[in-house]
Amino acid sequence: MSKFIFFPGTHRNAAVIFISFDKDDSLISEIKKLDEAHWSQSKKFWYVADTHENRKRFGMEQPPESLPDVEGLKGIEQFKMHLKSKRYSENTVKTYSEALKSFLVFYRNKPIDSITNDDIIIYHNDFILKNGLSASYQNQIINAIKLFFMIVGNRTVEVEKIHRPRREKKLPNVLGKEEIKRILEAHRNLKHKTMLCLMYSCGLRRGELLGLRPRDIDSKRNIVFVEQSKGKKDRIVPLSPKILEMLRRYYMDYKPTFWLFEGRIKGEPYSEKSLQSVLKFALEKAEISKPVTLHWLRHSYATHLLESGTDLRYIQELLGHNSSKTTEIYTHVSTKSLQQIKSPFDDL
Repeated sequence: MSKFIFFPGTHRNAAVIFISFDKDDSLISEIKKLDEAHWSQSKKFWYVADTHENRKRFGMEQPPESLPDVEGLKGIEQFKMHLKSKRYSENTVKTYSEALKSFLVFYRNKPIDSITNDDIIIYHNDFILKNGLSASYQNQIINAIKLFFMIVGNRTVEVEKIHRPRREKKLPNVLGKEEIKRILEAHRNLKHKTMLCLMYSCGLRRGELLGLRPRDIDSKRNIVFVEQSKGKKDRIVPLSPKILEMLRRYYMDYKPTFWLFEGRIKGEPYSEKSLQSVLKFALEKAEISKPVTLHWLRHSYATHLLESGTDLRYIQELLGHNSSKTTEIYTHVSTKSLQQIKSPFDDL
């Protein structure tokens, strides 16, 4: 990879390795062979996660200051083992471990058993806030720190007194029904069309869609069985008759063997990166310039259900939310009632 230049950086609150090279189709194809490579529209660079493995692959040195000391490294391994024994998902183990690593790197010259609550406050101010990192990332750090100090039994840290940032009141992004229709009708490819339609019609997360198997579609009861989704919960969601007919055509044409949606190799799951490309193509063809993500389809599904009169308790079950408070946020983006309000400006 001598034609590439690699340099570390930060993107979306995560440590990454940016990849620079002259624009060339063959070089782009080579980068795309890396499963975890992504294109940053804002940075205008390809990038991968800044991990020890990737640094080794690209011939980059691991800077000493980017690693905790020996005690910290042992603590992280102990932390990982604990999370795995509690059956946390791989994504959660990775996210919490990287968050804890950030904290232990900051205090790499301080023994873990001498860290106090005041040190955690200093870390928030001198690292989180100084680097402009988000409140959601700060919450991830706090989750990891709390769990870690509960495991190691540090008596100098009072876990219950570790405070969180004030909750940001961000509303979910929602598309109108006409925009959803344009996106879902954009693809001629039956497989791509079916994936997006199923995501919206059932309010699925992308991981849930890609984890489906043919056996999870119950055509007799008109339901989809979502197995071990977020929070290791099973749930069922109703299956639209229109989607069922589309799935039947898809099944006859593609004949999936193990996963409902498979990649180019039979028996291999369809990749998240390819699914994102499917959405990107649909947005371009539908001429929608909003920064739509796959999760917007789920937000839109919930909001449209609410606007059509579906009880909030049922929406909570369909989405697999533990708390009704999580579902209640959709009441703030539903425009059905707002549209009935007449502005006093119209009476002037």
